[in-house]
Amino acid sequence: MAIFNCLCVSQVGDRDDSNLYISTKLKAAAEVTNIHTLVLQSIMSVNENACVHGLIVQLPLDSANCIDTELVTNAVSSQKDVDGSVSKLSRGDLNDCFIPCTPNGCMELIRQTGVFVAGKHAVVIGRSKIVGAPMHDLLLWNHATVTTCHSKTPDLPEQVGRADILVVGAGRAEMVRGEWVKEGAVVIDCGINHVPDDTRPSGKRVVGDVHYSSASQRAGYITPVPGGVGPMTVAMLMENQNSLIIPKEIMWVAATSRQ
Repeated sequence: MAIFNCLCVSQVGDRDDSNLYISTKLKAAAEVTNIHTLVLQSIMSVNENACVHGLIVQLPLDSANCIDTELVTNAVSSQKDVDGSVSKLSRGDLNDCFIPCTPNGCMELIRQTGVFVAGKHAVVIGRSKIVGAPMHDLLLWNHATVTTCHSKTPDLPEQVGRADILVVGAGRAEMVRGEWVKEGAVVIDCGINHVPDDTRPSGKRVVGDVHYSSASQRAGYITPVPGGVGPMTVAMLMENQNSLIIPKEIMWVAATSRQ
């Protein structure tokens, strides 16, 4: 796979300060190009390795240099994309793609409550490509009426109060207050945040995006953090991975034989 990345700098004259700026910019561009090339070459190598059945690109990409996340995730073979980062989900092709693991886990949690998604008003807080956006699509294709909220939503408490099903993945500690939640709602908290806590040896504790103690007084069902969405996400990843190794008919026989 050839990667071409060209930066052209137009300069008039030969000022020393300009020369310094230009050399710095060209160096930075070369570093970014090298990083992209190394990452993409690594992904392509795994794509072509028949011994590897699944490939995950852990997001966010943590680098001092800017990396094009979409370019990297799009390089993953759709046949090995067990995390569902390259998906046909937005088009509703649910049977022809891997479903992103966290949203898929959320749907399984909702299913286990016995609450039917069809006809419900669902609110998703957050619009990330790995949680919020695919969560919206999954709920929509399962016949819920879906509202997506984000940092620019002006009437967030009012929107939350309408939700029969609330999924929160905004990345802000305990932002959703209990008094916002509709009585009896299903509340799925995808947040993982660290807040100071002098009572813990580490000096901090993990909380979600929902204020659990107050929301649990009103919700019909609510997931804890930690211990709720996280383990289910891992379970969905393993399900995607196993589907690449075990033929579906064998999985079906194994499942029915336990009943």
